[in-house]
Amino acid sequence: MATSGSKNFEPDVGEFIEEAFERCGIELRTGYDLKTANRSLNIMLAEWANRGLNQWTIAQKSVAMVKDTTAYNIDSTNATAPIDVLDAFIRETISSEVTDLPMARINRAQYSSTPKKSSTGKPIQFFIDKQLTPTITVWPAPDKSSTYTIYMNVLTRMDDTDVGANTLDMPYRFYPCLAAGLAYYISLKKAPERTGILKQLYEEEFLRALSQDEERTSLHIGPDLRSYNTA
Repeated sequence: MATSGSKNFEPDVGEFIEEAFERCGIELRTGYDLKTANRSLNIMLAEWANRGLNQWTIAQKSVAMVKDTTAYNIDSTNATAPIDVLDAFIRETISSEVTDLPMARINRAQYSSTPKKSSTGKPIQFFIDKQLTPTITVWPAPDKSSTYTIYMNVLTRMDDTDVGANTLDMPYRFYPCLAAGLAYYISLKKAPERTGILKQLYEEEFLRALSQDEERTSLHIGPDLRSYNTA
């Protein structure tokens, strides 16, 4: 049996838009059609950030801490890219000895109620201030410079789909979900008679893709000793 031997199917933005229009039963005819579809696609990607954890958008970021400084940008190269911090740990480096310590996340109310925010020591807690430029605030304030580094697993914003020739930064398994979702979004504006069925297909494809994007851990199976009598 002959096969292609290729694994490079990667539609660009324009091809996804064409596919979505075809599912709506209409043709892509004008520059405005492309513009409005591209806008819908970016809105849909923003919606995905609210629907759950997309594993491929997680990036590890690190920030070197400065003595007596509690607030830091999460990403020094693109301050508006972070959406949230999933977890964090602090690394203390003394000479050649490195020690990592998990940090506990607290909310705004808990941080606000901290009586001595200027206390210094090894930071053990963090608070995420979700502004347009998210920041991380630690407690207590670092008592040293050039010793502590905070490492964070950060949920980041996906790249915008600026032009039709661009490709998208997402795994292959999300392609059906993206095509179905974009068709649904376009139908809201141009083919309302198909919105119901397209929304159903979109939800099914999204749940299917999301289920495959979850982390997997080893399954440990042990004997049931509840009825074992040691007497």
